[in-house]
Amino acid sequence: MLIPFEQMPDHARLWIYQAERKLTAQEVEFVEANTKTFLNQWQAHGNDLKASFSVEYDQFLIISVDESFSQASGCSIDASVHLIKALENELRISFMTTSQVAFLQGETINLYPFNQLKIQAQEQVITPETLVFDNTVQNVAAFRSGWLKESGQTWVKRYFQ
Repeated sequence: MLIPFEQMPDHARLWIYQAERKLTAQEVEFVEANTKTFLNQWQAHGNDLKASFSVEYDQFLIISVDESFSQASGCSIDASVHLIKALENELRISFMTTSQVAFLQGETINLYPFNQLKIQAQEQVITPETLVFDNTVQNVAAFRSGWLKESGQTWVKRYFQ
């Protein structure tokens, strides 16, 4: 059961899938259409899941489920991963870029590999004020309040010392 993302409660569980590059307008439409279709029929043990999604910055697919309505099971979560894999195969892009950290610099999202963050900080490519996307947030409240933060207020701060 698909509901608007804005209506998801703060406690709703959340997954963030980061694409390796910005999606084109056609790719965003494809992702939205396929995700909408999937979430409209998403179930756990025969029970509908109250779910939602959002495509942010044309580069992040956010999927959320309100587990107070019905709990997501291992099989239902696996099904959502199959959706991501199908999107990746069709678009020839990875949504599982977990080895890269996304920073918002001006109007541009830049991805830097974890093993280059110290160098990026030393060269002041990223600073304590550079905004970083925290894709580890696990619920809608954390997403709304802390998905995008200044680097100096996150785990990235260790590279500025």
